[in-house]
Amino acid sequence: MNLHQFRFVREAVRQNFNLTEAAKTLFTSQPGVSKAILELEDELGVDIFRRHGKRIRNLTEPGKRILTSIERILMEVETLKRVGKDFAAQDQGNFVIATTHTQARYALPRVLTEFTKLFPKVRVSIQQGSPQQIADMLIHDRADIAIATEGIAGIDGLLSLPGYQWQHVIAVQPDHPLLAKKNISLEDLAEYPIITYDQAFAGRSKIDKAFNSKNLHPDVVLEAIDADVIKTYVETGMGIGIVAGVAYDADRDRNLRVIQAGHLFGNNVTRIAVKQNAYLRSFVYTFIELFSPTLTRKLVDQAMSGETVDYQI
Repeated sequence: MNLHQFRFVREAVRQNFNLTEAAKTLFTSQPGVSKAILELEDELGVDIFRRHGKRIRNLTEPGKRILTSIERILMEVETLKRVGKDFAAQDQGNFVIATTHTQARYALPRVLTEFTKLFPKVRVSIQQGSPQQIADMLIHDRADIAIATEGIAGIDGLLSLPGYQWQHVIAVQPDHPLLAKKNISLEDLAEYPIITYDQAFAGRSKIDKAFNSKNLHPDVVLEAIDADVIKTYVETGMGIGIVAGVAYDADRDRNLRVIQAGHLFGNNVTRIAVKQNAYLRSFVYTFIELFSPTLTRKLVDQAMSGETVDYQI
């Protein structure tokens, strides 16, 4: 059993069971293709194709299942080739970052601008999703690195390291009454309709926990995964927004004002995760350190080897 036999079977199906055309596509002879397929059938003990004389007509029932396996195997082979090519070149290749909208929109632009200057031959792809989705991407090798505030710590098979701390802010219209208050409280916020993140995003669990601790039940009129969406609806007057501090830009958000809310909801930590025991290319280490300067290559390697690491973010 070998890959050549698998390719012959796949190509025979692609060429509508015409072995002559399959042979031309694979730059070999028709008798060679036919012989290889027969040898594979003998080894498996089942017929892959139904035949009429010497011609193959279609797939048998076991042949359909075998074809599915063959396609999966050949796909994995191509993946292995790409991985080998990527890892052979430490300053080029593909680099997939799985992250949430907030990180992609506000935390990564500066980092990636510097990164692409250092590694112009690396092709970067950002895959956005919920924290659970990005963790799954990393676990199943569809991403090289994951970045999120919630959902990627304490997952088997992943090494998650603190990247940076941030706090929530309250976004309001420029003439909002809350701006006149000096020491804003949770009770003050609960008097207004609230627009904030979806349950799985950007420290929402801490927001809920804070209100619950005071036995308050705020009117959350809109939830979104995107801080830009939250700010847009605050501008319309629908309510006040609770967003990540990094999502506010005084120049761009000229129609809004913000009130610091760290004393209400505490600190949040955005984490960066890699697959446990994964081989990290040099440019991945550089990206991690650009994202969080305290996460040096030495520290990441220590964490990967299971050592306890102590550092300040």
